[in-house]
Amino acid sequence: MKTIDELLSEGVNGKRVFVRADLNVPLADGVITDDGRIRAVLPTVKALAEAGAKVVVASHLGRPKGAPDPAFSLLPAAERLGELLGAPVAFAQDTVGPAAHDAVDGLQPGQVAVIENLRFNPGETSKDDAERGEFADRLAALADVYVGDGFGAVHRKHASVYDLPARLPHYAGYLIATEVGVLKKLTEDVKRPYVVALGGAKVSDKLAVIDQLLGKADRLLIGGGMAYTFLKAKGYEVGKSLLQEDQVPVVQEYIERAEKTGVELVLPVDALVSPDFPDLKTKAPAHPTAVAADAIPADQEGLDIGPETRTLYASKLADAATVFWNGPMGVFEHPDFAEGTRAVAQALVDSKGFTVVGGGDSAAAVRTLGFDESAFGHISTGGGASLEYLEGKTLPGLAALED
Repeated sequence: MKTIDELLSEGVNGKRVFVRADLNVPLADGVITDDGRIRAVLPTVKALAEAGAKVVVASHLGRPKGAPDPAFSLLPAAERLGELLGAPVAFAQDTVGPAAHDAVDGLQPGQVAVIENLRFNPGETSKDDAERGEFADRLAALADVYVGDGFGAVHRKHASVYDLPARLPHYAGYLIATEVGVLKKLTEDVKRPYVVALGGAKVSDKLAVIDQLLGKADRLLIGGGMAYTFLKAKGYEVGKSLLQEDQVPVVQEYIERAEKTGVELVLPVDALVSPDFPDLKTKAPAHPTAVAADAIPADQEGLDIGPETRTLYASKLADAATVFWNGPMGVFEHPDFAEGTRAVAQALVDSKGFTVVGGGDSAAAVRTLGFDESAFGHISTGGGASLEYLEGKTLPGLAALED
C-alpha cells in the first residue's frame, strides 16, 4: 500500500488530488456536534494543499436514499473544514455535475474544494457493479490522483471507496495509515494482558468480533445494552432491559467457550435501573436505582453498569498491556447513566498499556464526557471498520489501496 508520503515525494503541485474523507459528522439542526472526523483528515488535506495540490475532498454523510436531501448536505462540514484550515474552501452543490466541475476547475494550486454528499447519487452505494463503476468513472474525471483517508467507510464496497481507486493512481492518507498500524498492534504480536471492553446496544453487532476475540484476548468485559442478553443467558431476570432473545443460545455457547479456552469473560455484577428510558433532550433527572445483576425488577430497565461493576471493570483494566474498547457501558448521553462509560474511559486514561478507543459511540463519549483525547493511545474514526478488521474480514477500501 503506497502512502501519501510517497505521493508527496513524487510531487503534486498543480495536480487534482481526490481525497476520500469521512466527514460523516453528527448534526443537530444543521450544527455539527462533534467535529472529530473532520479534524482527523486535516493532516492529509493540509499536507497536500501545502505541496500545491488542487485538493478535492469527498465524503458521505448519513443515509440519504440516493437523491439530494438538504438534511444531509455536507455544507456544514465544508464550512468547518475551512475554519480548521484557516482558508476558504469551495463547495460544490452536486457530486459529478456542473457545480462539481466548476468548483474543481476553479481551484488554484494549494486550494481545497468539497463536493456534495456522495450518497446523493445512487451509484455510490449500488450493489450493481456497472452502476457503481459508471459513477466512479464520473468521479475520476475530477481528479488525477486518489488518496483514501476515510477510514470509517473502508468496510463499504462503495464507488468512491472501492471502484474509484482502480481508475486512478492511489495512495493511503495519513489517517488510514495510522488506523491500520494501530489495528495491526491489536492483531499481530499483541502485548499481554490483552483486555477488550465491549458495550453498545445490540449483542448481534458484536457476535463476530467476540467469536474472534475468544481465541485472542485474555479478558473480555461486557457492558451496555448487549450485557442483558448475556445476563439472560445466565438465567437472570432482566426486566424491561434491551434483550435479543434470539441470540441467547449463541451467547450461552460463547460463555461455555470462554470457560474452556481460559478467556476471562467478565459480566456486570450490578446495574443502574429505571422504570422508564430517560429523556435525552431535557436531561431531566431519572432517579436510577442500583441493583444486583441477578435482581433486576421485572418492571425496570437496566441503563448503565452499577457502581460495583465500575470498580470491578477498572480493576480488570488496570494491569492490561493492550486495551481495545468499543461501545459505551450505558446511556452516556444522560448524566444519570454516564458514570459506567466514564469509569471505563478513566481506566484507559490511567492505564500504562496501549489503549485504543474503537470509534463510533465510544469516541463520541470520550469527547462528550470531556476527556483529553491525547490521554488515549489512539481514538479510531471507524467503529464498524475497526470491528470488521478485528473479525478478520477483508475491507474493500483497504484492498483497493493495495497494489
